[in-house]
Order: sequence, then structure tokens, then C-alpha cells
Amino acid sequence: MSALITPVGASAATPAASRTQQMLHGPLLPTLLRLATPNVVGLFAMTVVIGYDGYILGQLGADALAGIALVFPLSMLMMQMSGGGIGGAVTAAVARALGAGRDDDAGRLAQQSLFIACVLAAAFTLVLLGFGRGVYAAMGGRGAALDAALAYSNVLFGGAIVIWATNVLGAVVRGAGNMILPALMLVLTALIHLALSPALVFGWGPIPGLGVPGAAVSLLVANGAAAVVLTAHLLRRDAAAPLNRSPWRLHTALVRDILRVGVPASMSPIVSNASIAVTTAFVGSFGTAALAGYGVAARLEYILVPIAFGFGTALTAMVATNMGAGNPARALRVAWLGAAIVAAITGSIGLATAIAPALWMNLFTQDAAVREFGASYLRIVGAFYGLYGLGLALFFASQGAGRMFWPLVGSVARLAIVALGGWLCVHVLQTSASGLFIVVAISLAVYGLIIAGAIKFGSWTR
Repeated sequence: MSALITPVGASAATPAASRTQQMLHGPLLPTLLRLATPNVVGLFAMTVVIGYDGYILGQLGADALAGIALVFPLSMLMMQMSGGGIGGAVTAAVARALGAGRDDDAGRLAQQSLFIACVLAAAFTLVLLGFGRGVYAAMGGRGAALDAALAYSNVLFGGAIVIWATNVLGAVVRGAGNMILPALMLVLTALIHLALSPALVFGWGPIPGLGVPGAAVSLLVANGAAAVVLTAHLLRRDAAAPLNRSPWRLHTALVRDILRVGVPASMSPIVSNASIAVTTAFVGSFGTAALAGYGVAARLEYILVPIAFGFGTALTAMVATNMGAGNPARALRVAWLGAAIVAAITGSIGLATAIAPALWMNLFTQDAAVREFGASYLRIVGAFYGLYGLGLALFFASQGAGRMFWPLVGSVARLAIVALGGWLCVHVLQTSASGLFIVVAISLAVYGLIIAGAIKFGSWTR
């Protein structure tokens, strides 16, 4: 792998090279907004799909809904790893290569990313098809709910390679600065799924109803269509990271370039989901109303994450391109600008719901006790959503810089604070639920401040 840094040369007239030059030399705010906007729109489409699946499968009864709830954490983990962890590392590696003028390596990185996707997809398939019953039973699945979980899981994870390929191919395209095509594919996936899922679940005309597995089949078909379009784009002669320019073979140095960022980045969603699971367990000790109230209130965070991810993916590409071109000063300016925007948006949402939690809670429940517990959570934790958004944005920027140690430290610190502080509140001090919510707020603040502090004091330049 060549270490020579050269400018984009004869190909500068191509759209791909122009996008790279924009990330290197364009005005920061307009360029960042241009890159981030399609991502936010595309990810909003995916949040619609998540809610839609719950609605459609809920029509089959409580057992179907409970079964999908068992699978949801693992399916989200696969999505986060393929799209954010490994996917973000792929975006960063391709962007760094193009920023350094290593166009041939960009194409080879695209190939290596698919090799990695195949291995990790096979791991999900083997584990969940081989041990799914035990996994879901350990999570509390019983009877018809367990059967529904397995019916959905076996189809979804049996086709895990489709999900992995779609997300990794989208990450390659984003690395070249093209955010519009992957975002359009997210919208396309959502539209296909919205139309196909009810037909496959309930049946339509000559199509027999498949029940719960129909939703998983629909998801795979929709992602498969997106994967075909993305593959065709990367097979074009003028693609920035073409799949067919070099012979297909394993390049261990390039694989390491992806995995050195992708592995720690993939650990973050695991730790974050563990923090949520631990918090849920502690909240459950305060009763059903507290658990329901927390569940409704914390759902707001699922809106904050797509905002951070939309801007964050743009940050990954811009930071990586400038780091690859040997311009860390501009990369830092991009990171702080993007983080400030995300912090302002998430902070505004958090403050609004902290001041008037009924704006959110009343959308989901009429139960006074549930509303009160949820309102208590938002009054305390909502005020810290700005710092949480700051940390999320800088996490993605750190992927672009290839510096993932401190973001992982921040995630682990968040989990440790929730686990230790929650245990003290529930089992030692026996505080009210508000005491636990204060611990959650502190954990989010510490997460954001650790990452921001590390970057401020030079973790990217050492």
C-alpha cells in the first residue's frame, strides 16, 4: 500500500474527484450541511420502518409483538455494526485513501470491505441459526413468543449477508463523498418494505400470508434491491472506489486499516446497548408504571441518534479525507463545527422536553402514573441531551481520524456509571426513581465530555 500522498490529478474533472476536492477545500458549513442532509432524510426513513414493523406485526397479536421484541436488540446490533461500526470504518478508510490520492487503494478497500462483510455476516448467521432458541429463551422468550422470535430470526439472520452487503456498499459510496445515493437507497428500502411487508405478512391476491417471517423476507428483498443498485454504481468505470479495477484478492494491510477502526467502533454500540439494558433493569425495580414511563421517555433518544448519525457520517468522510490529505487542522475544525451543530439540535430537543415533557409523553399514553415517571426522566435527563449529542458526533469524527480509544473509553465510562450508580441508588441508598435518572444524566454528560476533552487535549495529533 503506497504511503505517497499525491493530489487528485487528471481525474479531477470527474464527479467523484470534485466531491473529494469539496471536502478538502470547500467552505466548511455549506459542505457539511450538503453532505449531512441526505443522510438525515435517509435515516428518518429507516426509523419509519422500525415503527411500521411494530404496527404491522402487532396486528398478529401479542405473541408476535413479543417475539419481535426479543429479536430487535440483536437485529439493531447487526444494523449498527454493519452501518456504523464497520461501515463507518469503511467510509473513513476509503475517504482517507482518496484524500491522499490513493485511488487504486480506494477500490481495493471496497473489495476488502465485502470480504469482511461476508465473514461477519456468516458469524451472525451461524450463531443465531445454531443457538437462537437458547439465546431468546435466556432473554425471557417462552411458548408462542419464542416460536415467533425464531420464525423471524431464522429468516433475517439466514440472509444476514444481504444486510451487511447493503450497509458496507453504502459506506464505500459515502467514503467517496456521495451521500445522496446511499440516502436514496435507504428511502427506496423503506418504500419497498412499506408496500411489501403487509402483503407478505397477511397475504395479498395470489401471495400467501407468511405471518411473522414475511416481515423479515420483505426486509431482505428491500435491502437486496438497494445492494444491486449500489453494486452497479461501484462497477461503473468512473466510480471513485471501483470494485472491478483490481483483481479480487485479500490485502491484509487494507483489512487491518478497516478493522483497527471498525473493531473498537463496533464495541461502542455493544456497550451502549448494555447501558440501556442495565438502566432498564434498574428502572424495573420501581414497578411497571416506572418501566413504561422510562420506555416512552427514552424512546426520544431514538430520534437523537439518527440526527447524530446523519451528521456523523458526513463528519467521518470529511475528517478522514482531510486527515488523508495531511490537513489535521481542517479536520479538527470540521469535527468541532459538526459537533456544535449536533449538540445544538439535540440540546434544543432535550431542553424543550425537559421544560414541557408533556409534549412528548402525551403522544404515547394517557396513564397518569406512566406520564409522571416519564416526565421525571425527561426533566432530569433531557437537559443533558446536548452533551450526549456532542459525544455522538465526535464519535463519528473520531472514526474519520482513526482515533477510537477515547470514544470507547467514553462508552465504557457511561456503562460503569450507570451500573455502579444505579446499584447504589436501588440497592444501597434506596432513592426514588429520580435518583437513578440523575445517574443516567451524569453518564451521558461524562460520555460526551470524555470524548470532547480527549480531542481538545490532542488525542488526534499524538
